Amino acid sequence: MMHSLAIKHLTIWQQSTPLISLDETIQGGDILSVMGPSGSGKSTLLNWLTGMLPATFHAQGQLYLGQQELTHTASHSRRLGLLYQDALLFPHLSVAGNIAFAMPKTTRKQRTDKIHHALDQVGLKGFENRSPASLSGGQQARVALLRVLLSEPKAILLDEPFSKLDSQLRHEIRELVFAQIREHKLPAIMVTHDCVDAQAAQGKIVNLGTQEYNHA
Repeated sequence: MMHSLAIKHLTIWQQSTPLISLDETIQGGDILSVMGPSGSGKSTLLNWLTGMLPATFHAQGQLYLGQQELTHTASHSRRLGLLYQDALLFPHLSVAGNIAFAMPKTTRKQRTDKIHHALDQVGLKGFENRSPASLSGGQQARVALLRVLLSEPKAILLDEPFSKLDSQLRHEIRELVFAQIREHKLPAIMVTHDCVDAQAAQGKIVNLGTQEYNHA
């Protein structure tokens, strides 16, 4: 079932200073890119979306996933996948172990079959038992993406996910990530400093620094 992610009438203050004002709805398969200089509130927005806003900030507004309000839902129950700029793979687990870590509880065979199929889809067939340390940066990025997708999130948040990749690899992984978001029909929000990343997402671009709104 395809869901939308809706940020309704959101204002976030840092102490008494308004930092963010946002009212957006992202449909399944669409990507909202959020840009802005350091200190404009990009990380603060992600913290609010994941339910981890620090006490130094105050927010008003609502977050909806489809018809379900998530505003006061515990972080672990929000079903929001988060892809970071670092792969953050567990060094003591194999590739398969990393992917399986957050997967819903099913039979071992069902999990194994899903992992085999997913690795094959992203060009990592036969990598199940490899250690993260033996992987290239691009391979680690692929495994990190599969770990998020196979956790079956209802929406996905991207935190500068391509910033540490070289230019050729950045293009390749970016296309893979965006294609998977569209295939799984996930609403997505990407925080980025990079205009090329934002344009490649082919969605709406919001600049928090100037509150300019553009459509790709």
